[in-house]
Amino acid sequence: MTHTARVPLSVLDLALVPEGRTGAQAVRDAVDLAVDLDRLGYRRVWYAEHHLSPGVASASPAVLAAAVAARTERIRVGSGAVLLSTTSPLVAAEQFGTIAALHPGRVDLGLGRALTPPKDGAPRRVPTASASGPRVVDGLYVPPAPPTAGDSVLRERALAQAAVVGSSRTPASFRAEVELVLGLRAGTYADQGGRRYVSPPVQDAAFDLWVLASSGGESARVAGELGLPLAANYHVSPSNTLETVAAYRAAFRPGVLAAPYVVVSADVLVADTTERARELAAPFADWVLSIRRGEHGAIAYPRPADATPWAERPEAERAVVADRVDTRVVGDPATVVDRLATLARVTGADELLVTTAAHDPADRQRSFALLAQAWGATEGEAPRVPALATSH
Repeated sequence: MTHTARVPLSVLDLALVPEGRTGAQAVRDAVDLAVDLDRLGYRRVWYAEHHLSPGVASASPAVLAAAVAARTERIRVGSGAVLLSTTSPLVAAEQFGTIAALHPGRVDLGLGRALTPPKDGAPRRVPTASASGPRVVDGLYVPPAPPTAGDSVLRERALAQAAVVGSSRTPASFRAEVELVLGLRAGTYADQGGRRYVSPPVQDAAFDLWVLASSGGESARVAGELGLPLAANYHVSPSNTLETVAAYRAAFRPGVLAAPYVVVSADVLVADTTERARELAAPFADWVLSIRRGEHGAIAYPRPADATPWAERPEAERAVVADRVDTRVVGDPATVVDRLATLARVTGADELLVTTAAHDPADRQRSFALLAQAWGATEGEAPRVPALATSH
């Protein structure tokens, strides 16, 4: 694959808190990293929304996006994603519409479905396509879904945190929430009683609206039906990604976009040698385990020297994290480029969204620099953007 054929690269940043550092330092590191990403030619940088996680400082995507937009010149900024369990679609649109007023044409509002804790005793749905075991699809490894045992821990953590976060709103259907944002931006929104509403920072706001999805369910379908761009989470739910993209494309109708546009995420860690990359990647399994089974969620990112060796990890723990460990793209630049090219080809991605976890912020910066150089991104490069439908 030649450089000119490669899709644009973007970044999802969690403002990781390394063990031994503070959340304030992590936020400053995230802004400094974005300045580097702007210079390196990355298309966009998005910030996730995580609350009460000791290892993640990205709790306010709009605030981080605004700070980064003010410090950068070209790169797009946005959310990946605003969670509709904690923020109403109106407030999210007003936040990002305000940023877009100051930085028009550089802002993305990504929305994700409300997080609902699994019902006690009810197993999480396992996608049929990957339930029987791992598969390799045209060179892309698709793992089985992780086991569901232990969902009670996740449920209790989510319920306890919800009381502290104050997530008391009851979201409407996902389609209604997305249509509210579109209607306010178009100046046509009216409630069920026929009352019309205007939000000055949202009306005609110069931001792009995105939907994030981890399965082929409602979010992917709504994104397609409304003709919106989709971000599919290979880094979170790699067992579901092909089904997610297929469901979106099957549901797509021209709307905001004239044709489907898909971004696929991936966990990536690049170093000068594969041996060094694997050394830096060692804590990843401990970190993922804390997200999926820990009492408090994501722990502060461990030092490589403190990581539990894979061979010494109990089999039950390996099963919980294997899907993410096995699909993480780790290695020297040539190895990583080859695997990312396969991911883009098999999913039909129009763009890749890479996220990188490492204890030392300098190693994260180095990883993004090596990847940009190897992939072919150049300073000031303007990758292609989705074409707008002529009817909108």
